[in-house]
Amino acid sequence: MSARTTLLFHLRKPKALTANESPVYLRFTVEGKQAETSTGRSCNPDSWNKRLGRAYGNSEAARSLNFFLDTLEARAKDVVRLTEMQGEVITAETLRNRLIGKVEKSRSIISVFEDHNKRMRSLVGQDFEKSTLQKYETCLMHLKDFLLWKYKAKDLAVKQITFEFLNDFDYYLRSIRKCGSNSTIKYLKNFGKIVRLCIGNGWLTVNPYINYKPKTTRVNRIALTNEELARIADKEFPVGRLNGVKDIFLFSCYTGLAYVDVRKLKRSELIRGVDGELWIMTSRQKTDTLSRIPVLPPAKAVLDKYEDHPECCNTGHVLPVMSNQKMNAYLKEIADLCRIDKPLTFHIARHTFATTITLNNGVPIESVAKMMGHTNIKTTQIYAKVLDEKIGRDMAALRERLSVG
Repeated sequence: MSARTTLLFHLRKPKALTANESPVYLRFTVEGKQAETSTGRSCNPDSWNKRLGRAYGNSEAARSLNFFLDTLEARAKDVVRLTEMQGEVITAETLRNRLIGKVEKSRSIISVFEDHNKRMRSLVGQDFEKSTLQKYETCLMHLKDFLLWKYKAKDLAVKQITFEFLNDFDYYLRSIRKCGSNSTIKYLKNFGKIVRLCIGNGWLTVNPYINYKPKTTRVNRIALTNEELARIADKEFPVGRLNGVKDIFLFSCYTGLAYVDVRKLKRSELIRGVDGELWIMTSRQKTDTLSRIPVLPPAKAVLDKYEDHPECCNTGHVLPVMSNQKMNAYLKEIADLCRIDKPLTFHIARHTFATTITLNNGVPIESVAKMMGHTNIKTTQIYAKVLDEKIGRDMAALRERLSVG
């Protein structure tokens, strides 16, 4: 039996002051926390040995009581050993409940995770996006595979989530599933929400994430240069669908709106700003934060081009946006035709707005964060890299000053 777990038989004061005997209780103590239960037996305080936790004497009553307490103590120690062997978190209350046969409601990792996803699924479109649910569904899939790989089990008790469990899950994702460092950390972050649910409900007493501090790998955000943007803008394609994709992509490059936000953008969200110019006032679908974006001339030209488009007139949307999958497929064609050697996707437009269009033209990072709808400026700082052409302009200006001197 673990040294941190102790058993003690003691007498409690009787409820009736006139009673000659006091009830005998068994107390479990685990790391200073206690839980006790009645043995159903009693003893005269004058005949009780506090140090031994047994009755004095050799009388039939004393021998009978001590034999009963010896048997009960052996059962209690078996409960402790069994709980330790099962690898469960040992608490005084758990040991007491197991001894008296009180069944605790079992909580398992997968059942808690599935219940979380079920609740999230019912709130898609209200509190959550479908893409957010998909991330948790994928994490659950990886977790199920991990349990089979590591434990040969379909589920485990919540109490078996430990620091070692997290490290093993981390290793599995990197080595067996071949996930990148940042993807692995995102899956462990999603799983962290399930762990917090367990802690909040008292099903888990120790937070296994306290010492789990992985480092993310900085990702190089791809953006288009001014020259590449001009190459796309000046290109006229013989196929109409490519010209449409080009227009919508350029609109995003000059507004910073993500695909889902461009697709849902309504004409009613185009208003006159404090400067008298046209502004976009919309809420980001991902974070539900307000984006206020002045419309630059290239973006205004796209809006004017589709002002009388039948689909836009019928739906009230500003642009006729097709599915993201089709957009990205056509963007690959556009990249080939424009001789752009970059993996062109719609999201690169957002990166281009942050770097090439705004930050590298001297727009303060605080303004860029507001326009992009970032809730934390650290997110915007990811884009705050200096492009070669800006370095060239800055050094040319310095070269000119030094030449004059």
